[in-house]
Amino acid sequence: MGGGKGREEEKQSVELPLFETNPRRGNTAYKLFSVTVFLAICFIWFYRFTNIPTTGEAGRWAWIGMFISEVFFGIYWILTQSARWDVTYTCPFKERLSLRYEEKLPEVDVFVCTADPILEPPTLVINTVLSVLSFNYPPHKLSVYLSDDGGSEFTFYALLEASKFSKYWIPFCNKFKVEPRSPQVYFARNIHVQDQVFAEEWFNTKKLYEEMRNRIEVAMGSGRISDEIKSQHKGFSEWNSKTTKQDHQSIVKILIDGRNSKAVDAYGNQLPTLVYLSREKKPGKPHNFKAGSMNALIRVSAEVSNAPIILNLDCDMYSNDADAIREALCFFMDEKRGHEISFVQHPQRYANITKNDLYGNAARVCHEIEHACLGSHGAALYCGTGCFHRRASLCGKEYSKEHKYELNGGQEKMNDGRSIEELEEASKVVANCSYEEGTQWGKGMGLVYGCLSEDVITGLTIQCRGWKSVYYNPKRYAFLGVAPTTLEVALVQHKRWSEGLFQIFFSKYNPITYGFRKIKLAPQMGYCVCLLWAPISIPTLCYVILPSLSLLHHISLFPKVTSLWFLPFAYVYAARNGYGLAEALSSGETVKSWWNLQRIWMIRRTTAYFFAFFDTVSRQLGFSETALFTLTDKVMDNDVEKRYQQEIMEFGSSSSSLMFTITSTLALLNLLSFIWGAMKLGLAPEFLPQVSLSGVIVMVNMPVYEALFIRKDSGSLPLSVLIRSVLALSVVCFMPVFFPGNAK
Repeated sequence: MGGGKGREEEKQSVELPLFETNPRRGNTAYKLFSVTVFLAICFIWFYRFTNIPTTGEAGRWAWIGMFISEVFFGIYWILTQSARWDVTYTCPFKERLSLRYEEKLPEVDVFVCTADPILEPPTLVINTVLSVLSFNYPPHKLSVYLSDDGGSEFTFYALLEASKFSKYWIPFCNKFKVEPRSPQVYFARNIHVQDQVFAEEWFNTKKLYEEMRNRIEVAMGSGRISDEIKSQHKGFSEWNSKTTKQDHQSIVKILIDGRNSKAVDAYGNQLPTLVYLSREKKPGKPHNFKAGSMNALIRVSAEVSNAPIILNLDCDMYSNDADAIREALCFFMDEKRGHEISFVQHPQRYANITKNDLYGNAARVCHEIEHACLGSHGAALYCGTGCFHRRASLCGKEYSKEHKYELNGGQEKMNDGRSIEELEEASKVVANCSYEEGTQWGKGMGLVYGCLSEDVITGLTIQCRGWKSVYYNPKRYAFLGVAPTTLEVALVQHKRWSEGLFQIFFSKYNPITYGFRKIKLAPQMGYCVCLLWAPISIPTLCYVILPSLSLLHHISLFPKVTSLWFLPFAYVYAARNGYGLAEALSSGETVKSWWNLQRIWMIRRTTAYFFAFFDTVSRQLGFSETALFTLTDKVMDNDVEKRYQQEIMEFGSSSSSLMFTITSTLALLNLLSFIWGAMKLGLAPEFLPQVSLSGVIVMVNMPVYEALFIRKDSGSLPLSVLIRSVLALSVVCFMPVFFPGNAK
């Protein structure tokens, strides 16, 4: 009876898909709602156009500026509907995968990228490596590669230590089903130990981890690797006094050879393969930042393991789900649709998000709605980390039904019969900086070069070759990283992102032209939502500045509250914010986190996105050089961490930067106009919309006023910023450009 039942379950499983797609509840209701918003926007446009002040009339240019801003806002809102119109969610069935393919699971290569041992400490990096080494996956089918673009012997030493510790950590994780499998995160949690066997192993494993971490930190603190340590592995001979971050030969070291039956853990079980790579760098030779690193990893891994599935992670994105590989394979190995899928993208989640998400890093609505909608069109964005790839598509192959069987043993093995030394030497050749010369690498193969957002371009080119991509947002986050903990770092990060995305808009990879007849219109528009982050800063600046300045000059820019023309303005404002709040609450946010997001969006648009727009346009006109890739700091001191946990806005070490001067000036401008308008409101009620708008901006900027006038800690704004802001405000308030003549 039991055997018959098991066979029946297996038979049913074969007939069922490995994943399913379900539409979001309320899609139809949202479509009706969005139609009403669109009609209101059209009424606003009509009102602005038919009521433009005559030449010479006070506020004419301010009115035109508002009209143009509202046109851009409306067009941008229409674009965003492509990422909200048909939202669907994917759900894999890993149990069905195990029943059908447990003995035929494909090999998987995991790429972890790091670039600087100071900004990305080796202890952080190896915790990510250890978390993926201990995936719940057959170890002989798992290979992990660390790309060290910093070429640091400290990172190599840390990985060597991790390879030794993995012999104890992996069996500990497997025996006790540990989650998450980053030792630093796991041991930092308060665990109530009751079982004596578990308690003993937990204590011993934690002791081993702390000893390992201490050895690494001592080496980092001393600034050198001791001769005693160097004698442990011949790989240290690759570094000498002339080796620098920008000038060194290819370094490839296989620290654990998973092919060798002797590569076992403390209990005699097989270990995964572990490889260290630092590709060659020479002065004057282009290295193409992370894209170049990824392409080198693709070639090196092809020499060593050549797995058909590749997972790429940033060095701070540790695995939070030991079954993440199995869930991703459900998409690739589905009998009906799996062969169409190029990559499976997970959302970029963070472990250090506070309750009310001070800097809007969680982006829950973006993950739950917008990215999911693009995924429903088979055009999920490739975000550069937390992504499972089909090697064939990543290497430039066009979509073909022939790929249907490549995950079941169809991938050619390249390492048969070669020794570790032979594999390392062959890998060094393909990691040389001259290897790509005269090839299609960076063009038609691998990640695309020439843009800060190489990941987004790469995803687009893959989709234009006929492949589909999946967006998977599991309830248990598969990977967790480190979010920015200061406003400065958060803005620098968004400047880099928005700058790279806006570059795509000006390039041959513009999704409207490049994707024409290759992908659907909806994803073409959806790509533009991100690509136009930078230019949307201009209408935002107009809306933050012009109503306040007009109020100070006693010029009305909105219809009277008693007029019917006021209704579309009020409806769009109420609908946008009311629906946005409801959407945020349904996505798991708090009211305060939604409010914090409104603040951070305004600050991003008026600073980071504005500078990204200015810099990109300058480069297009030939006035400046190509932007450089900048890393975000993953380290923070105790005071910064304390204020972050208390959700006190941190303006960072460069509090005198121009970004903060702009933020402070705009905050003071709206404070002044609000006070002035409130005093005059009784005599001129037609200014109520402008006074209300300034009031909202004042409330949004409360942390800025605190940093300017109240706080005295190191994370506040210095007096120099206040002085510059007051001077800038004085100049702006007396600008006659937008306000010729006298108000009537």
